[in-house]
Amino acid sequence: MFPDSFQTARLLLRPIAMADARAIFDGYAQDAEVSRYLSWRPHRTIEDSRAYVQACLEATMSRTYALVQRDTGAMIGVFDLRRTGPTKLGFGYALARPYWGVGLMTEALAAVVDWALRQPSIWRIGDVADRDNPASARVMEKAGLRCEGVLRRWGVHPNAGDAPRDCVSYAKVR
Repeated sequence: MFPDSFQTARLLLRPIAMADARAIFDGYAQDAEVSRYLSWRPHRTIEDSRAYVQACLEATMSRTYALVQRDTGAMIGVFDLRRTGPTKLGFGYALARPYWGVGLMTEALAAVVDWALRQPSIWRIGDVADRDNPASARVMEKAGLRCEGVLRRWGVHPNAGDAPRDCVSYAKVR
């Protein structure tokens, strides 16, 4: 049900491949700041990145895309799109720190949201951001998602602590 790729003015989102493991490891997966509010710990070895890619390739209800700069061909992050129910989609993303703050993830998410809500069976796309991660919340807002409220003790982000953390829910519906 997921498209093979997305293109924006500056990005190509293409299916992740095992050949991306090195770029993932070297580019952002070791960076504790990148993974601070995500559900995984920083990768310690290239094998961690290979195992991550393998898990993405084996997933049946989601597709993970490599974020590739169109002008340089550099792989700079990932975007995961997942079917969370018969009429809804969720997502997650990670971006190498040198590319933060220039609108790339907003650009990617806006393209995915636009595609999703043109699908006849999809009525909702949304996900959450850690309450202490305003940058991710801002990405979702700028991509047209609306804040729905705080989900108390919703998600575990092991780099920010072992206890479940409050998350803010964002979605766009048709």
